[in-house]
Amino acid sequence: MSDLYSQAAEAIIEADADAARQVAEKALEQGIAPGEIMSQGFVSGIAEVGERFESGELFLPELMMSAQAMEAAMGICNAALGEGAAAKKAHVVIGTVQGDVHDIGKAIVIAYLKANSYEVTDLGRDVPNETFLAKAKEEGAQVIGMSALLTTTMEEQKKLVKALLDSGEREHYKVVVGGAPATQRWADAIGADAYAEDASDGVRKIDALMDL
Repeated sequence: MSDLYSQAAEAIIEADADAARQVAEKALEQGIAPGEIMSQGFVSGIAEVGERFESGELFLPELMMSAQAMEAAMGICNAALGEGAAAKKAHVVIGTVQGDVHDIGKAIVIAYLKANSYEVTDLGRDVPNETFLAKAKEEGAQVIGMSALLTTTMEEQKKLVKALLDSGEREHYKVVVGGAPATQRWADAIGADAYAEDASDGVRKIDALMDL
């Protein structure tokens, strides 16, 4: 199994969508659970890609190709789960705040969440607060995740919490903030429910908020 985990990670690092599909199919044929090959293999790969991108070793076109390979693998694994085959812990809507177009961190968080049985709606990047609120209500989400990679855009996280308070809907959603400039102190100051330092921490924090 460890060899398949390595192959899964390598397929993402090499941005090889065909290889990612093949490894996913092979893992499922050998009886490895979809969530296991995702978390132990593919997610490790996208995390490595994220680190290389942040260090300047990889560039945006390579990053996007790795993300496409990740989507290919997730497509196979999600199809194997089938409708209703696995109970979902909660529904999370997540996006990068308005004015910010960075999303590698968000992509890694989404991969971790899906691998841990969360239903996730990716709102993309440069997302207005109105969209966060509308989609959370439309899809019956329990958690709103907001990523901000710039100090100039993290104020959007504060504005969203205020909008929830002003509308009387604050109690309906757990708000989790993350991104390079965010901290636990910032989360406390704006009234967010949690600060996620990284993808795995995000899953742990949301698990705790959901009493799981």
